[in-house]
Amino acid sequence: MPNPSEVKPPNSLTKPSTMNALIVTDIGKPVTLTKSRDIPTPGPSQVQIQVTVAGVNPHDQKCRDGGFLIADKLPAVLAMDVVGRVTTVADGVTKYSVGDRVVAQSSLEAGNPQNGLQQYAVVDVDLSARIPDSVSDDGAATLPSNIIAPLVALFSADTLGFPAPWTSAAAGFDFAGQTLLVIGGGTSCGKLGVQLAKLAGIGRIVVVGGDKALLASYGATHVVSRHGGEEKVLASIRDVVGDDLIYAYDAYNVAPNQHLALNALSNTKRGVLARLLTTGDPDADKIHSKAQGYEVRNVYGSSHMYRELAEAFWTRLPEYLADGRIKPLTSFEVFEPGLDADKVNYVLDRYRDGETVVKPHFHISVV
Repeated sequence: MPNPSEVKPPNSLTKPSTMNALIVTDIGKPVTLTKSRDIPTPGPSQVQIQVTVAGVNPHDQKCRDGGFLIADKLPAVLAMDVVGRVTTVADGVTKYSVGDRVVAQSSLEAGNPQNGLQQYAVVDVDLSARIPDSVSDDGAATLPSNIIAPLVALFSADTLGFPAPWTSAAAGFDFAGQTLLVIGGGTSCGKLGVQLAKLAGIGRIVVVGGDKALLASYGATHVVSRHGGEEKVLASIRDVVGDDLIYAYDAYNVAPNQHLALNALSNTKRGVLARLLTTGDPDADKIHSKAQGYEVRNVYGSSHMYRELAEAFWTRLPEYLADGRIKPLTSFEVFEPGLDADKVNYVLDRYRDGETVVKPHFHISVV
């Protein structure tokens, strides 16, 4: 009889051939339940998971109602923030074993085999992370889209261009001498952007909006109230940064309202704004004259679009979570087990109607 320590765990658990899923079949129509969707099989460098939590975001409403990302990929499954337990490991994969808890951001692949509103999904090994015991499934589900967006905003050459803190370029970069302005400190992407700035060692992290004590615990050095009118807010920012600000990140405003960050940028140095909401142009009539000009750069928070940067981050995420350098968010609303089309459509309708939505987490399976 073999020694138990020498017995390898199975690389697959027995499961049915089809599953339940919520799908978009027609753009502009509610999501519906299907009970006969094929279970996706992991390809090279992938694992299959039984989904425990699917996080739904505002862009999911744009997908359902406007065809964003899915117009030519119907029927489509929504939810790019995915947490689950590994059920099948592809040949050659050593990073995970069956039963491991995993968090991932899904791809934009046709058929959406990686998205969350289905009982099983596949995960790219290099763009996912094992969840430490200290972090809950819901905590992990607050991260994927909300942290990859500021990761790209801060550390991609396409946006603000700070060297990623694990790179050789970071060793000689004066992070302590830099200032970052974060607009939208109360948003999920704002809070996690502050944490990433702290992780990099940026010396002054000036945040507009959000809970002062919480943001300070994440690493903000200055928190400015967003109330009192634009001129007062701008003056408060300028009291901290003077005319030296060259890096700004807007995690909240639509294009017509992005002038606050632009007006805070230096007049004598060329500044850069990285913005999450990319449709349209800032209102030129509200932007102060800038002798050296400025740049507006769009942020596309996709692990698969920025694979090299994202792979390096996902590899390090378990360590960052375990030692507290990255803290999961604590604001989310749980929708209990099952794939309930009415509840998902209710949330998407609230996004559509501009109502306040606490990040929705749909518990798909209990494992």
